[in-house]
Parts: sequence; C-alpha cells; structure tokens
Amino acid sequence: MNRRLLLAAGCLALLAVTSGCLGIGTGPVSADRLDSEPAAPYEWETNRTAHVTIQENTQFRTVMETNSSTIELYRRDGFGGTNPLSVQSVRYRYPNGTVITGSEIQNRSGEVRQTRDETIVALPDGAPPSGGALAFTSGGTPKRFTLPTYVEGTYEVVLPPDRRLDFPIFGQVSPGNYETERDAQGRVHVVWAEPVTADTVSIRFYLQRDLYIFGGIVALVGAVGGGGLFYYRRQIDRLRQQRLEMGIDVEIDDDDEGPPPGMR
Repeated sequence: MNRRLLLAAGCLALLAVTSGCLGIGTGPVSADRLDSEPAAPYEWETNRTAHVTIQENTQFRTVMETNSSTIELYRRDGFGGTNPLSVQSVRYRYPNGTVITGSEIQNRSGEVRQTRDETIVALPDGAPPSGGALAFTSGGTPKRFTLPTYVEGTYEVVLPPDRRLDFPIFGQVSPGNYETERDAQGRVHVVWAEPVTADTVSIRFYLQRDLYIFGGIVALVGAVGGGGLFYYRRQIDRLRQQRLEMGIDVEIDDDDEGPPPGMR
C-alpha cells in the first residue's frame, strides 16, 4: 500500500513539474541576462515598426516600437498553447532618445517577468504607452526564423551574411507581399512595407554553399543511377545473346516445314 502511495505521489509531482504548477522557471528575469551586452548595437534608427537582425549564431536582435504599456513575448508551441520567449540584453529607449537597461526598467517600477506561458515586459514609470522602443536579444533555429507579430505595423528582417532565399525549395517567406533588398555587406533584407496582418512572420533561408552541396548530391545520385541503369541493360543484352547462342530464342519461320504434326 505504501508503495502505491509513493508511486502516486511521484506521478503527481512529475505532472506538477512538467505542467509548471510549481512555478519552476518563472519569476523576474535576472539582472545578468537583462543587462548583458548585445552582440552588436541595436538598430534604433529604423523606419519600421519592428526591425529584426538575425545573427550567425542563430540568435536575433529585435527593436520594436511600443504601443502599449505592457508587451507579452511568447512562442507558439504547436498545440494551441504558448511558451515564454527567453530574452536577454533588454533595453528601452524613451521618445527623447534616453536608453535604459532591463534592470533599470525593474528599478523604475517596471518589470521583465517570465510566466509559464509568456515573458511580460511592463514599461517603467514615466514611459508613454507609445513613442518609445523596446529592444532585446533571443534565440532561434538554424536557417529558419519564426516569430509572432507582437506589434502591428511594418516589419524588416535582416538575414546573416551569405544567406539567400531565392531558391524555392530552400527559401520561403510568409506572409507574402514582401520585398527584398541587399545592403553593402551583402545581407538580404526582407521588408514588409505595408502593415503585417498575419499572426506570425516566418522565413526559411539557406547558405549559398547549400546549393552547391545539393547540386553535387543530385549529380552524384544521377551518376549512380545512370551507371546502374547502364549496367542493368548490359546484363540484359548479355543474357539475350547467351540465349540466342543456345538457340532458346530462335524463332521458326512460317515457311519452315517444322516437325510432323504428331511430334508437335
């Protein structure tokens, strides 16, 4: 009986942990993460509502205009729910150009807090609901960028150097109605000049060398397949020749008398 109770208690504890009931991983984000330096300066001077720069280490830097005193940052989990977006190097810029760190947001009666479903950023006291800008760094996946449209407006996503999206199999962009341009560093910019109404912005891109690798694989498969077909046909021709030499496939003309009826 005690063993059954212990097993039931263990299962209940496991369910509590996996469902987040114990609050593990929730609460205020640490100052070390909030105040860490971004890999490069944020693009504050942008003419887009949201500007995203994807880094080569799959992380990305985001600057977005604020239109509310509270912003919820999350990712969809594919099962109808959400998970909190892990953020670091958080900055807020007032309309007058003053930039403060994430811990300063918290010290000024704002907050950067993680719950089971989202990361909540509450602007500091004195920050207007609109006119300012929030910047943060987060992580992604290799060769793919997907992020909910937290704010309504125009979007711009800058791919890492040497990344492309022209080849249909490897490159995809959603939603449509976008434009692309290339800067002096060879980076591709994906721009939605009109306000984005979709729930998510998604880009699949590739390295230029991926096309050469793919082309080499296709050529190798074609060569192996062609060689196998040639060998197969040669074997068939050889067997046919052997059968002819053995007289198995020798056809008798209609004019030949052939064997007597009784022998047929």
